[in-house]
Amino acid sequence: MTNSKMEVLAPAGSPESLTAAVRAGADAVYLGGSSFSARASARNFDDNELKTAVEYCHARGVKVYLAVNTILLQNELQKALDFIRFVCTLPVDAILVQDTGLIWLLQKCAPELRLHASTQMSIHTPCGAAALEKAGLKRVVLSRELSLKEMTEIHAATPVELE
Repeated sequence: MTNSKMEVLAPAGSPESLTAAVRAGADAVYLGGSSFSARASARNFDDNELKTAVEYCHARGVKVYLAVNTILLQNELQKALDFIRFVCTLPVDAILVQDTGLIWLLQKCAPELRLHASTQMSIHTPCGAAALEKAGLKRVVLSRELSLKEMTEIHAATPVELE
């Protein structure tokens, strides 16, 4: 990892939890929109709430990472791209993704967009993290089941940011 500064990252499943995270000192929050988020247990944000949330966070120096991390069906791709086009106007600081087809499409149509690999990708090996880094992803959210030793091995094998 090129930047060794620790980032305090908090989930924000509702406007109330987002406000609490920011007030508690989070450097960044991650949240889901009304579509394409694997954060099913969260209330999530409609488009107006998402716009307000990004404005609130950015006014306070807090980054916003948006989860667009479900596997997409062919007939959902255009709607997902339209949604991402909207959130780029806000703008969010990164998109958490799972679908490899969506990763490819976003790299073609929005190469400047910062992409993070969602934990739903179940990355648990140095090769997996390195492949995503080679594919242009800036951060990999590792599989939750990993031990500290396994995370250390992955960190030693690739320069990609890990979470």
